Amino acid sequence: MNTPIKKILLAGDIGGTKTLLRLCEAGGGVLAERRFDSAVFASLNQVVAEFLSDFPSRALAASCFGVAGPVEGGRANITNLPWQIDEASIAAEFHIPRVRLINDFQAVAYGIEALEDQDLATLQAGAPQQGGVRAVIGAGTGLGEGYMVWQGGHYAAFPSEGSHADFAPVDALQIELLRYLAARYGHVSYERVVSGPGLVNIFEFLRDSRGQQATVELQAAMKASDPAAAISDCAMGGKDDLAADALDLFARIYGAEAGNLALKVLARGGVYIAGGIAPQIMGKLKDGTFLRAFAAKGRFAGLLKDIPVHVVLNPKVGLMGAARVAERIMG
Repeated sequence: MNTPIKKILLAGDIGGTKTLLRLCEAGGGVLAERRFDSAVFASLNQVVAEFLSDFPSRALAASCFGVAGPVEGGRANITNLPWQIDEASIAAEFHIPRVRLINDFQAVAYGIEALEDQDLATLQAGAPQQGGVRAVIGAGTGLGEGYMVWQGGHYAAFPSEGSHADFAPVDALQIELLRYLAARYGHVSYERVVSGPGLVNIFEFLRDSRGQQATVELQAAMKASDPAAAISDCAMGGKDDLAADALDLFARIYGAEAGNLALKVLARGGVYIAGGIAPQIMGKLKDGTFLRAFAAKGRFAGLLKDIPVHVVLNPKVGLMGAARVAERIMG
């Protein structure tokens, strides 16, 4: 009796900083996986070509890529990269019969259903509603948002560009932050504040408005590596008061926007905090700062306290979601 040949899928999680690609079998078996620095390449096609060069004899049944930007007509421009991605171009160059581009946080949303208990840290248990709408939000190079609706026995995921909505300050300090950033950027979105570059913006606002310098250690770390990571590391380690205050303000605004998203889609099924930053600042997220801002919605504070809030610890959730979509669309 002949054993059926399993179909091979290509999944990708495409961000402004990194591109993750995975070759897998339909049904979940991972054959290969690799991370690429996105900025090193001129296009996604170049990344895929390098990845697949190690597997010249593999015929692919389908492919799905979660991309950091809006998708329209099978095409996408990456928000924080000079890339234009086209489904038809990828299909033709790599002989893939079915290629799908979806928003990166749509991919994250599809990946939520593939997570295990150890992939999540619960900030607020709440009172989850079976089949209730779920929301996803996550800060990294940018800020992603999306939501999931129960349809036909599983969650269908939908993209959003809500992170580019106007930043809404809630107190005098945040009003001053808005003025500071408006002078720099003109339009100030939530992504200008709740992201890696956003944390740096907050830090620079506090530094300039107070006339206070960071420690020599933090200044050196910001020059030597990712400035946002240096700020959060010094803040979490109690090594710099300015960094600690910046991270505290960051967490308050992050929590407020997560609460805004929860209200807009009525996320009674839960809010999932994804992205690269959250797992690195768990101590700050757990100290109550985030949840107080999340629930500070006046008459709807009680509703927000009933909504579960989880942090996604698995950094490959978007890749997992893209793989699930590739399997659904294959012939």
